[in-house]
Amino acid sequence: MELRDIEIFLTLAEELHFGRTAERLHVTPSRVSQAIKKQERRVGAALFARSSRHVELTPIGRRLFEDLQPMYLGMREGLDRAARAARGKTQVLRIGMTNANHQDLRPLLDAFEAGRPTCDVNIRHVDFNDPFGPLRTGAVDVQVAWLPVREADLTAGPVVYIEPVVLAVGACHRLAARTSVSYEDLADEVVMGGARPDYWREALVPRRTPSGRLIPIGPIVNNSAEMLPLLSNGEAVSPAHAHAARYFPRPDITYVPIHDAPPARWALIWRTAAQSDLVRDLAHTATRLGPIMSPELTDRAIHP
Repeated sequence: MELRDIEIFLTLAEELHFGRTAERLHVTPSRVSQAIKKQERRVGAALFARSSRHVELTPIGRRLFEDLQPMYLGMREGLDRAARAARGKTQVLRIGMTNANHQDLRPLLDAFEAGRPTCDVNIRHVDFNDPFGPLRTGAVDVQVAWLPVREADLTAGPVVYIEPVVLAVGACHRLAARTSVSYEDLADEVVMGGARPDYWREALVPRRTPSGRLIPIGPIVNNSAEMLPLLSNGEAVSPAHAHAARYFPRPDITYVPIHDAPPARWALIWRTAAQSDLVRDLAHTATRLGPIMSPELTDRAIHP
């Protein structure tokens, strides 16, 4: 079995979605399908039960995943350590992000790396349906998450980024031509859900409008990539962070400012019992620099 085929199998076992697996690995869905069929022929049994709407591991597929994943991760970690050593790097800090704008945090990352020249900084994507899971399993060392974060085992550190909130809608949606909208408008729309826990989601997607009207929650999504087709075809709308307009510009999607939404504040979050010297250094660097203001906030200050 080729290494790429193993990677495809393990990724599909995590995503349980052919399209997301292809996107994550930068291959075509047909390449994913071919790799799985090849592995099933080799094993002699189905590894996934598939239907038009659902993908799940079979018992044999689950056993293969549990056998292969530790070995694959160990091999990847060994290769990563060798590559870091070749570059003079002896440490690594893994930062989890649900957002896609790590380039906006470049002043913080550059300042940290300047003080820790032997440390490699790795960015890891985190789905917002389980935003704190990777911290708790040790898959990431620290995370950038929007506030508030009220978890007994997690520490909310310094704020690193502040930006406005916008409403993402299809380009043909009735609200797309507006210069701004209110949270009150959402009572007449279907809004995406998926972010957990509830209190964390409600900082971005309130349960009710300012006047008390219920905001209808429709399709459940796990990440930004799943949001895009639902927005494009007008099936739902979603409050989003302003950086989405720069990182996900599409002709079929419009981002409209929500004028009564408070700015979103992103902070460093880490597991209290697992705070390391690297995490402390990153937090100290963030405190010294202060929050980074998004270009949208800067433009608003210049052109109120």
